[in-house]
Amino acid sequence: MREIITLQCTECKRKNYSKTKNKKTKTERLELKKFCAFCRTHKVHREIK
Repeated sequence: MREIITLQCTECKRKNYSKTKNKKTKTERLELKKFCAFCRTHKVHREIK
């Protein structure tokens, strides 16, 4: 039971990535350090609803 989530940059608030996540095993919000093309650096991206 995997669902598609969207990752948003914490600095510029742009939605840059989409990813699948198993909601039964991972209940907390996902945080990954990814490259933001708008900030031109690696920033923390957080899961949004």
